[in-house]
Amino acid sequence: MRTGTGTGTTFLLLPSVLFCLFVCQLTVKAQSLPPAKYDGFVYTNNLVDSHTIMIEAFYDPVCPDSRDSWPPLKQAIQHYGSRVSLTVHLLPLPYHDYAFATSRALHIVNLVNPSATFRLLDCFFEHQERFYNAQTSNMSKDAVVDEIIKFTTKTVGNSYYSAIASGFNDSKTDLKTRVSFKITRRGEASSIHCLSHRAKRYRILHTYFDEGFSFPVHRIFFKGYLSTVHKALHQ
Repeated sequence: MRTGTGTGTTFLLLPSVLFCLFVCQLTVKAQSLPPAKYDGFVYTNNLVDSHTIMIEAFYDPVCPDSRDSWPPLKQAIQHYGSRVSLTVHLLPLPYHDYAFATSRALHIVNLVNPSATFRLLDCFFEHQERFYNAQTSNMSKDAVVDEIIKFTTKTVGNSYYSAIASGFNDSKTDLKTRVSFKITRRGEASSIHCLSHRAKRYRILHTYFDEGFSFPVHRIFFKGYLSTVHKALHQ
């Protein structure tokens, strides 16, 4: 709508435009809300300095490849001790129906009892078949989430049942899981990034790549991790 003609024309659309800009700004902020702290679960509490190799792993709790790569990665971390630092990020893959719900359970536990986070991840990997697509195909979403709550409570401790159950009804934990996914989606499930103080990046993704040659990952995970970290340490 406008009034007047020629140079005297006055537009009365400013309030509407401002309102639209305000709504758009809120929408953008809601979709790209930054986390309060650096994303991920810290596996090691080692002092990080210019000589530390920083390893970032991207995992899906119900992905078989993530499950298979986790034990040898822990062995490699133990082998190198204080010279490496490990942070685990959750990347629930869309073709695993309950990857998001299990990831959300890990975020909830990390809030209510951080010391149990990796114990729960270990248990998800050990019993992940319970939450595969085929095993849950005849169950409702609510029924599967209830099973995840019970499974999580059994792993963490019965005294945490109320906190875990209420966590699944809290929109903040849903948002936290979504924001974490958006941050890590450029990474890859079951991939490992090793960063030295010179920020040189290595990646292991289902197959280990060494100077352009690839090898079956299930045979050489541990050897591959050791070689990758060794290279980063000796740059």
